[in-house]
Amino acid sequence: MRPATQADVPAYAALIRDRAVWMVRRGMEGGEELPDRADQIAARAADDHTPVWAMTDPDGHLVGCTSLYEETPQWGWTDAERAEPALFLATTFTDPARRAERPGALIAWWALGYAARTGKEWVRRGCGHVGLVRYYRDVQGFQLVHTTERHGHAAYLLARKAQELAGLPIRSAVNA
Repeated sequence: MRPATQADVPAYAALIRDRAVWMVRRGMEGGEELPDRADQIAARAADDHTPVWAMTDPDGHLVGCTSLYEETPQWGWTDAERAEPALFLATTFTDPARRAERPGALIAWWALGYAARTGKEWVRRGCGHVGLVRYYRDVQGFQLVHTTERHGHAAYLLARKAQELAGLPIRSAVNA
């Protein structure tokens, strides 16, 4: 895992489009609108105000990207929760051809350790699809904390205590 750069933008956009095709083929919600938003989302990798992280394989190929914010969003979280040191994991996309390697889970588990190493107590995330809630809960170990409404749709907010997980086949390109 390393901070994403301008050089990652084209591969990130292609990865998002590949993910969208994969989602549509499986009848999953959200895939239809992704191709139209791929360039906009991928451009965040070049934006100094958006903390995008890239997961690459040993050959340098992009396997996934995620955004890791220093603040919990105001929507849906209590003031007390927002006062706790936490990272907010958002906008994670992974290469569907690499599914067997579980890159989404590896990114989430890496974020737990990164959060712990940087003095955070929690990793939080949100999503708008019940299928993702089940995946984040059953595979990644997050707990559903709140269900709220955002932009007229259900939003599910999850959290997991920051902790270093032993034996992950992933490392950081930064010292934290």
